[in-house]
Amino acid sequence: MNRVFRDALGPRLFAKGSVLSIGAFDGVHLGHAALIERTVAHSRASGLTSCLLSFEPLPRAYFQKSGPLVRLCSPREKIERALALGTDAVGLLRFNRTLADMPAETFIDEVLVGRLNAREIWIGPDFRFGHGRRGDVGMLEQHAHRHGYQVSVLAVQSEGDERISSTRIRSALLGARFSEAERLLGRPYSISGRVIRGQQLGRTLGYPTANISLHGRVPPVHGIYAVRVTGAGLVDQPSVASIGNRPTVNGKELLLEVHLFDYQGDLYSQRLTVDFVSKIRDEVRFASLDDLVSRMHIDAREARVMLQSNPASTGSNT
Repeated sequence: MNRVFRDALGPRLFAKGSVLSIGAFDGVHLGHAALIERTVAHSRASGLTSCLLSFEPLPRAYFQKSGPLVRLCSPREKIERALALGTDAVGLLRFNRTLADMPAETFIDEVLVGRLNAREIWIGPDFRFGHGRRGDVGMLEQHAHRHGYQVSVLAVQSEGDERISSTRIRSALLGARFSEAERLLGRPYSISGRVIRGQQLGRTLGYPTANISLHGRVPPVHGIYAVRVTGAGLVDQPSVASIGNRPTVNGKELLLEVHLFDYQGDLYSQRLTVDFVSKIRDEVRFASLDDLVSRMHIDAREARVMLQSNPASTGSNT
């Protein structure tokens, strides 16, 4: 049975033992997938539970004082990706002051061993943990014999002679290099969420939109895009999307708005996945709604052309 947990401390979860993969896993890209697949394979061979262990908020976001951290995926998307790769359990430990102040040795003793009953631990070479980031591969190996677990370090995964990393993917997306991001992710970059009720301004302008709240998350995309939408019975539905603060109508909250071409239906409360294909332009403030509508006509035409010249990927989200 799949299991999701948040608490770092508490009763032992896996009586027979676990095979852990540990990291931030932002985006769950191909490098992350390789790590997760190793844990799944080893757990099945040994009859143990495979578990992805991560943190929410991410430690970088917790300590960052300059504003929200740009993220590739939401916590829910991270869980869904991990489970789709076959892992049995996902731990998104609450990264708070207690966990930030926990000595690395205590994290090993009370969390990895006491809580999760680790028998194998899979990590990347740069993994750090514990107060002051004192914990590393060497410390895990020093404590391995005492606790009876094994430590395995997965070599850096590369594409095009460069390391596959969340940082590289964020850079590609900020530069609208969606083909590069897709190669590193193993799928198109996407944002998923539930459709909420908006001001229905798009409907009055001739462009009804499905509005998806980002709940404070800051993605590495901003502007107007050609996209495809899957969910609510739709598969790769050609669409145009705006993600931003809607300056022309004095919007405040960062919002993803999607106009689905040639579609009529009620999508409220439905969960959709939006695959980003190409960028059309940056978000700008228009002098009037008439000017905005004129530009929306152009955006829609450009989106259709871009989607026709970029067929849906076989690795698209479903």
